[in-house]
Amino acid sequence: MIKSRLMEETLNSENVWHGSLLDLRIDKVRLPNGKETVREYVLHPGAVMIIPLLENGHIVLIRQHRYPLHRDFIELPAGKFDEGEDWLGTGQRELLEETGYTADYWAKLTTIYPCIGYSNEKIVLACAKGLHLAPQIKTDHDEFLEIFNLTLQEALKMIHCGEIDDAKTMAGLLWLATFNINQVF
Repeated sequence: MIKSRLMEETLNSENVWHGSLLDLRIDKVRLPNGKETVREYVLHPGAVMIIPLLENGHIVLIRQHRYPLHRDFIELPAGKFDEGEDWLGTGQRELLEETGYTADYWAKLTTIYPCIGYSNEKIVLACAKGLHLAPQIKTDHDEFLEIFNLTLQEALKMIHCGEIDDAKTMAGLLWLATFNINQVF
């Protein structure tokens, strides 16, 4: 692999804060022109976002309050990787926890990087079909959700008018609208 001329060399790296979800790092780096500067960034374990498709073609979504912005958001179900999990294990766990559904068929669609200026977070976009309601939903103790479903056209209209403005959800819905989902299963 050819080394990028834009690469920055890490000279010193310090973990300045460790939380239950995120770590904050400050690195001293050498720039391509030889000068030095500081980079502050967040380490994130990564996540999986699921596009759950019902037999009738509707998409299962959730409404959830997001504290940093102090408002509710309409989202596709998603959650962070637990240690040792792969995308499928995380996707299956999060779909069940957040919607009460299990799925017979899973497909990995793509990976997105939502915050490249200040975080290493990656989100795997996956699709789930052949949904079945599980007998019992096991949500996280601090998670409160409303579950509903929409057609793709209804969801796209909500993006257009600003009712759906979560970036990962927009990416997933626009991916679904752009590509033939039947080709990934």
